[in-house]
Amino acid sequence: MERNITNQVRGYRTKDGAGVSLVRVLGHQTVHEYDPILLLDSFDSTNPDDYTAGFPMHPHRGIETISYVYRGFMTHKDSLGNEDTIGNGEVQWMTAGSGIMHEEKLPAAERLLGVQLWLNLPVKDKMAPPAYKSIKNSEIEEIEFNWGKLRLLAGEFQGTKGYMSKYLPLNYYDLHLESNASLVLPTESESSIMLFTLLGDAYIGGELVKEKTAVKLTSGDTVEIKATDEKAQVLYISSKQLDEPVAWGGPIVMNTREELNKAFDDLKRGTFIKDKISY
Repeated sequence: MERNITNQVRGYRTKDGAGVSLVRVLGHQTVHEYDPILLLDSFDSTNPDDYTAGFPMHPHRGIETISYVYRGFMTHKDSLGNEDTIGNGEVQWMTAGSGIMHEEKLPAAERLLGVQLWLNLPVKDKMAPPAYKSIKNSEIEEIEFNWGKLRLLAGEFQGTKGYMSKYLPLNYYDLHLESNASLVLPTESESSIMLFTLLGDAYIGGELVKEKTAVKLTSGDTVEIKATDEKAQVLYISSKQLDEPVAWGGPIVMNTREELNKAFDDLKRGTFIKDKISY
């Protein structure tokens, strides 16, 4: 059975961090529909003033953040002692788990283009040890097709494996379609699948989707994606729906209000970070 679109979100422009201009596509209002993806922020600017203020040191607990910087750069520093820069097609994967402090700097570039996802952690893994992983271009397989190419950012595609998510299954593909090209992807029928049109419009399940739009798909065994007269770049994210309660406050996502209050109390008391290295 072919998958179709059940929901579309284009998002709204806002500022976050120290004044980074971005488009918030998924957030508090889409938690249930896009489960387990909590947040999707889209970045696309040729003006460094939009983003060089960056995201100063801040806490997270209960989630994983996955940043894909297709153009431009992002420098990460955290309370575990990690400091690393990704860019021009690379991925930053951070497990906040029991608690982490990190900052993200966005140096000036010809263009900053990419997205950040927040992937929820299951109840049993909310307090997992924090960790950081950068997925460099040398680790990302690019698979050529007659319709274009697939960049395997994470997960598996037809026997080819990339970085494997530890807590939730996650297949993350960057699909590059030539003009008027189409493809049919096989899908596991009960997977929770969303797509995001990073560049260009595209037909998904026969429906036209404008650039910078997230769509959630119905259940099914396949999904058809087709470019218009212009090329398209579409992000494909497949995971497992959690159907667990969500208590979300700022950078903290837990399952109950009590857990959320405990997290903020830990921040006040200086007991938030369970694993850290002093700078």
